[in-house]
Amino acid sequence: MMLYPSMSTLLSRVKSRYMLVNVIAKRSRDIAEYAGEEHVKLEKKPVSIAIDELAEGDYIAVARNPGTFEE
Repeated sequence: MMLYPSMSTLLSRVKSRYMLVNVIAKRSRDIAEYAGEEHVKLEKKPVSIAIDELAEGDYIAVARNPGTFEE
């Protein structure tokens, strides 16, 4: 079974699998929160939308400097 987008495509956009999981999770929460606040019915699940957006280059994951904290 072939999955789209492929892992190699997604990993070309981020530095590691760990970062990939975190980026997709964060974006998925943002999508779900927006849909809830604006009462928007989503055609696909937030995770699927986040994966597609990352694969298409609609947003870029940027790593913070290690050892720094933001509040």
